[in-house]
Amino acid sequence: MKNIFSKGRPVPQTYRPVMEASEVIELFGRLTMHQQAALMRLMSRNLMLELDSESAMGYDLDYNVEGAMIVARLAEPEPLSE
Repeated sequence: MKNIFSKGRPVPQTYRPVMEASEVIELFGRLTMHQQAALMRLMSRNLMLELDSESAMGYDLDYNVEGAMIVARLAEPEPLSE
């Protein structure tokens, strides 16, 4: 008979303890620039930028690695196909 309470399955992420701020900063520091840009794309869903009287939502930006910097530019709208 199979034991359904065995320890072989990993604990789902939502049940694991929350990382401390220092752990998050350490993890971010070990990521490559491309991984950091990907993480910024995920975080951008909760981001709004306000510059002067203009505002843009984070998901309206494209995040790309250029040299040693991550550059965020307003995304070009995709053409509608007929």
